[in-house]
Amino acid sequence: MEVIQKKGKNKHTFSLGQEQFEYAYEDGSAKGDVEVYYGDLPLKRSEQTEQNDWLRNVGVLWILLGLFQSGYGSFTRGAFYFDPMWIFIGAACLTWALMTKVTYTVFKAEGANIFIIKDKHHDALIEELMARRKAQLAHWYADINPENELNNEINKFKWLVKQEVLTEEESEQKIKEVKFYHQVDDHDERVLN
Repeated sequence: MEVIQKKGKNKHTFSLGQEQFEYAYEDGSAKGDVEVYYGDLPLKRSEQTEQNDWLRNVGVLWILLGLFQSGYGSFTRGAFYFDPMWIFIGAACLTWALMTKVTYTVFKAEGANIFIIKDKHHDALIEELMARRKAQLAHWYADINPENELNNEINKFKWLVKQEVLTEEESEQKIKEVKFYHQVDDHDERVLN
């Protein structure tokens, strides 16, 4: 599955594989790609906005200058006076600044920050990444490891609840199974001695 996001000079490509995805990015100043395992994506995310503040501020300043000039002209002439030049230039700058504004959802994964552009693909892409993350973490950690110590296994299942991989009920069931296994294991060891 491949998802391509474009907004202005930004192009982000997500190639979703079985175990990991490739995230390729390209903008006006840099380009690159990175491969990330779904399980390495964090649950927490942030939002970041990229915009041309200078253009926005100049647009607002020119609109204010046009309004001031129109007001001052009306005051000094004693009749309504409207000078649209600065207002139109300011509105054009402000419109351009708003059209080139890009908002991202950012995942700070190990080794890379993953930027997902807020567009028509945004919600579906995040939902798919999170579903694959959950499945991969469950595949990696949700089974009982008899080699592991009891406390480590209990902490693992509690961590999986915090990562929204297991429900509280599933975690409690796994913890009961681990405790039962370790009781049987301890009992067998005592019999052997």
